[in-house]
Amino acid sequence: MSTVTISNVTKAFGDVVVLEHFDEVFQDQEFITLLGPSGCGKTTMLRIIAGFEKPSSGAVYIGDRVVSSEKVFVPPEKRDIGMVFQSYAVWPHMTVFENVAYPLKIKKMHKEQIKEKVDNILDIVHLSQYADRIPSQLSGGQQQRVALGRALVAEPRLLLLDEPLSNLDAKLRESMRYEIKDIQRKLGITVVYVTHDQIEAMTMSDRIIVINRGVVQQIGPPMEIYRHPVNQFVADFVGKVDFLKGEVKGGRVELTGIGQTLPYNGPLTGRVVVAIRPENVQIMDGPSLLNGRLQSKFYLGDVNDCRVSLNGEILRVIAPVETYDQVQVDAEIHLDVKEFLVYPDDGSDELLKIVT
Repeated sequence: MSTVTISNVTKAFGDVVVLEHFDEVFQDQEFITLLGPSGCGKTTMLRIIAGFEKPSSGAVYIGDRVVSSEKVFVPPEKRDIGMVFQSYAVWPHMTVFENVAYPLKIKKMHKEQIKEKVDNILDIVHLSQYADRIPSQLSGGQQQRVALGRALVAEPRLLLLDEPLSNLDAKLRESMRYEIKDIQRKLGITVVYVTHDQIEAMTMSDRIIVINRGVVQQIGPPMEIYRHPVNQFVADFVGKVDFLKGEVKGGRVELTGIGQTLPYNGPLTGRVVVAIRPENVQIMDGPSLLNGRLQSKFYLGDVNDCRVSLNGEILRVIAPVETYDQVQVDAEIHLDVKEFLVYPDDGSDELLKIVT
């Protein structure tokens, strides 16, 4: 089994603590994503699992084996892991076949075994027809698949991926997301994936671990993280959202400075912050929950991306594309809010600050 157990791991560089009390179990064959802004500690956690960094305290287990603790440290090459970095790190003078075969040659495997294993992996990563090419003859996506094949060919128990798609263009990133997920399912391996891209996290993960400033903010499946973020930072980092300040009074939230209200029967009282995702706002023909003025609209092909001013407070609205010709800038707009979140307002925006 390739479970990964992170037991109360803390990591500091001098006086700077970059990870605090990380405590979680990644299950066998699970796709886990560590998600957060640059400098939040996610890559440090991956490097601790890989063995490139030692934790300041706590322990790491791969399966039932301790690989890092106060008394034990197993070097990376003996942890039975595969790793793919942000840079492709393929050898330019070697063919695709030779690049992928390299880990097996290091293990001094027989040539027949090497050919069988490499041919199998090249088929899985859709590179069989490019086996004799050198990296300079390949696209960025193909080079990234070479790196992935090289990491998988030795059949590791655990695959670690550190921002592997960030150097690719948008279309390649999209296709590679599905390819990596498909490969993981075919091989039945555990994957720990690091990214700052919430779309990558949402499309690929069984569970997402959201980290900010070295502290785990929330752990859960993509839908739970998106629909039920535990705080404003998670709501802001995972998806699009606008925040409006307000005060709970008599079963409604009075929106500060807007002079309008939303219905609310939750447990919070006093000052609050309302979080509204743009896809949860609908443009209506007549008076509805909120009324504003259309400040701008953007035709994106599949949707109409609008900004509506509510007495100076801007609310983003993702509307059906056909509304682009139906609503005009500066016109009065009526809005229905299908779903929103309410958080206590402590008077501080500290959680929303992304430190890099």
